[in-house]
Amino acid sequence: MRIDKYLKVSRIIKRRTVAKDACDKGIVQINGKVVKSSVEVKAGDIIEIRFGEKLIKYEVLDIKEHVLKNDAKEMYRIIE
Repeated sequence: MRIDKYLKVSRIIKRRTVAKDACDKGIVQINGKVVKSSVEVKAGDIIEIRFGEKLIKYEVLDIKEHVLKNDAKEMYRIIE
């Protein structure tokens, strides 16, 4: 699944266009590398997102095309 879609489906970022813009601005990294919005994400990857001064790391646990709002947090785990 594309990283922009994953961020939207998992509800880490609310809208796919915002997720795409974040990737294109270079604030999203997967496994330590800055990525574009078209990069594929898989289980076990570490996603790092910089929100202003704050850096948040997520471990991808599961990938699903559609998920209910209550189940979205089961797709990732926050590290640190």
